[in-house]
Amino acid sequence: MILKHRLKFTGKKLIRIGILLLGVSLVTFLLMCASPLDPLQTNVGQVALGSMSAEQVERLEAYWGVDTPPVQRYLGWLSGVLQGDFGTSLLYRQPVMTVIGERLGNSFLLLLAAWMISGVLGMALGVTAGAFRGKWPDKLIRGYCIVISSTPAFWLAILLLMIFSVWLGWLPVGLSVPAGMAAEAVSAADRLRHAILPALTLSITGVANIALHTREKMIDVMESDYVLFARARGESELSVVLRHGLRNVSLPAITLQFASVSEIIGGSVLVEQVFSYPGLGQAAVTAGLGSDLPLLLGITVITAAIVFAGNLIADLLYGVVDPRIRRGTARE
Repeated sequence: MILKHRLKFTGKKLIRIGILLLGVSLVTFLLMCASPLDPLQTNVGQVALGSMSAEQVERLEAYWGVDTPPVQRYLGWLSGVLQGDFGTSLLYRQPVMTVIGERLGNSFLLLLAAWMISGVLGMALGVTAGAFRGKWPDKLIRGYCIVISSTPAFWLAILLLMIFSVWLGWLPVGLSVPAGMAAEAVSAADRLRHAILPALTLSITGVANIALHTREKMIDVMESDYVLFARARGESELSVVLRHGLRNVSLPAITLQFASVSEIIGGSVLVEQVFSYPGLGQAAVTAGLGSDLPLLLGITVITAAIVFAGNLIADLLYGVVDPRIRRGTARE
């Protein structure tokens, strides 16, 4: 019975995700169509266009899709996607999925490290602040979160770049591998050193929301009747926090952790630009400025699917973390 309801719930979610992805792609396409950038002038240049013949200009217009009606362009792209073909990147002259695969491979370590560090650190700070409500650890953590939540990610990235790369010289200035080094000579340690600062930036900016929300949940738990009863039985404060606090804040923490995927992916766009990190975020900026519609649509749909999948996983994990939800599902 529970499995049947789980499958039904998952099916409804997947249908909803499909509709949302369709809406995301349509909005992205309309925004690109409304962009004031001229693909020919942006990528070829006004001087070069002036020296071309009419036939050459027509071929360029056909290549960039300038002479194709918008409805026909979108329906053609959508038809290809339904067949598993996201088209060819106009800038890189490679299949869109090939470009996304390469860039996502560069960003994967960066995004995964930032996601895990921000989640663990945010939950730890939130639990600590809630357990010491009104005391100096709580004031210190709240002040940190308020400052960080109002700090732009790109400004923090520039600050860390100046401190650790320019002034101290401990870490590379940018890129994902050492400049001028052959691909086969690049080691895992080299990639790790180049990913430290971008991952640290995304981790620091992603902590605030998780910590503040976990703090509020922890305060509610510490003021509950069963915690008062546990204290009356003589349980230590550490035991109350570990046995009752962590157990009850884990569910909202999981929700926030998977919901934070969108924030980390969004923040990576600016952070990768600052560090010249050749990841998916930088490819999205390049595609947008270069009017590479197939690539931008592909990146938008893939990243949106990752975000929606994170939310779906969080929903499915509810029943694993909280037995009350399993019992509620069985009764239904």
